[in-house]
Amino acid sequence: MLALKQEELFNEIDILPIDLKTKIVDKILASITPSNTSIDKLWIKEVNKRKNDIETNSVSLIDGDEVFQKITKRLHA
Repeated sequence: MLALKQEELFNEIDILPIDLKTKIVDKILASITPSNTSIDKLWIKEVNKRKNDIETNSVSLIDGDEVFQKITKRLHA
């Protein structure tokens, strides 16, 4: 009986629009790993710092493809 209800739920989820699916996923993830506001604040601070560094040209940016090429070289060396 439970398996049938799960299958019905999955079928209903399949027909939902993507934005609603992402909200459901967010809600499920939040219930599994509740957010930690102190860690969230630290991440926000770090993101803002990195954003500022980029905007003020305090750091040099590297193209993502170049980064992945270097990683691939190191892994196959």
